[in-house]
Amino acid sequence: MPALRQVLVADDEPSIRHVLTLVLTDSGYEVRAVSDGEEALRELAAHSYDVVISDVRMPKLDGLQLLEKALTQQPELTFLVMSAYGSKDLALSAVSKGAWDFIEKPFKPEEIVFLLRKAEERSRLMRENRRLKLEDRPTGPLDRLSGTSEPMQQLKRNITRLAPVSTTVLISGESGTGKELVARALHELSLRAAQPFVAVNCGAIPAGLIESELFGHARGAFTDARTAKRGLFSEADGGTIFLDEVGELPMQAQVKLLRVLQEGEVRPVGESKVEKVDVRVIGATLRDLGKLVEKGEFREDLFFRLNVVPLKVPALRDRKDDVLLLGREFLNRFNRDLNRDPPLTGFSPEAESLLTAYAWPGNVRELENAVERAVLLSESTLVDLASLPEKLWTARPVAAATAVPLPTPDSMQFSLKRAITTVEEQFIKAALRQTRGNRTRAAELLEISHRALLYKIKDYGIDPDAEGEKGPR
Repeated sequence: MPALRQVLVADDEPSIRHVLTLVLTDSGYEVRAVSDGEEALRELAAHSYDVVISDVRMPKLDGLQLLEKALTQQPELTFLVMSAYGSKDLALSAVSKGAWDFIEKPFKPEEIVFLLRKAEERSRLMRENRRLKLEDRPTGPLDRLSGTSEPMQQLKRNITRLAPVSTTVLISGESGTGKELVARALHELSLRAAQPFVAVNCGAIPAGLIESELFGHARGAFTDARTAKRGLFSEADGGTIFLDEVGELPMQAQVKLLRVLQEGEVRPVGESKVEKVDVRVIGATLRDLGKLVEKGEFREDLFFRLNVVPLKVPALRDRKDDVLLLGREFLNRFNRDLNRDPPLTGFSPEAESLLTAYAWPGNVRELENAVERAVLLSESTLVDLASLPEKLWTARPVAAATAVPLPTPDSMQFSLKRAITTVEEQFIKAALRQTRGNRTRAAELLEISHRALLYKIKDYGIDPDAEGEKGPR
């Protein structure tokens, strides 16, 4: 999935440019730093950037002017404004002109990284929304949960029953199964559909910031709290908040979450007054919260409050009938998104067999990545074995090319040694055909070492290239 990776820093202070370049580079971003607004504008015209981090006070062209000009050229650019002369009016002005956020100097470098992570999530959701609008198929909440297998049909029935009420739901399931899609379906089919849906990855927020993010903070609540801030529960008022990886919440945040569930009110950090909120809470976890309770890592009373209605999203291996359906949906999407020409028309029989035989530990997300790779690498009009990830190969047993005939009293061919060598030779040839002559892959399928395979190829006089030519195309 594409991320916001190209960052342009504009600041007339060399120390700021230096620090941001080091921190962001260490965090996986590609950074270019310039010293004034005009240079930044030229850089934007010459190169593609995902994010701009700009100071307000700069020579030639200030940060707010740069903001307006940059967004005129690239409306979807993520723009962060920073200033040592922070004020509420300046922050409001920056945000009203299209800035993603306003940062006061001095700042902690990890704050910038955290803001960029949040911006990446926003960008991902925007791309997903655009993609869904372009899909040929219906884009209703349940339509996005692709699958016709019985486990998926049961899940959809449960969602339909639970959506109209405001009962707390705890969604469980392995990584990559689509827990957020289930939460969104619950929201969009509810009476709260016109109100906000706020998704929070509890495991991605530093422990020291989680309470401030969820419940807000008062001005002066801590060292860097120069202005008051609304929390995500307040942002979701009237709608739904989705707490992904809720098991990662620290204990103090668990106490406050319990109060929200019991009393319907939040108390911002450093604030003496409480604020009433009307929010439906949907939690999600891939960890066993019951076991965390036993270990003392999760509050038992909170667990019972969250687990009013448990909803399990089935793993892909438990709904094998949906694998090829999902694979074709991903194939159509990546044909379009990656401008594949000519487009792939489907999967070869051997590829279909491989896809359905694999256990998919990474679930739907892993299948999606495998199909995207195939669209990029396939040299034919079908997804074939060679364009699928190698790890899928090790999950498929090799079928012998020809069954070994059982001995009869008349044949007198009861030699067990001869039968074993015959089977071994057939399996080696079948593996070479299946891997199109690739010795390394064939050895993995046969579960022997590469060196052992080479010895056996020599002993049996097998031509690996010739066998590979007989394999699937």
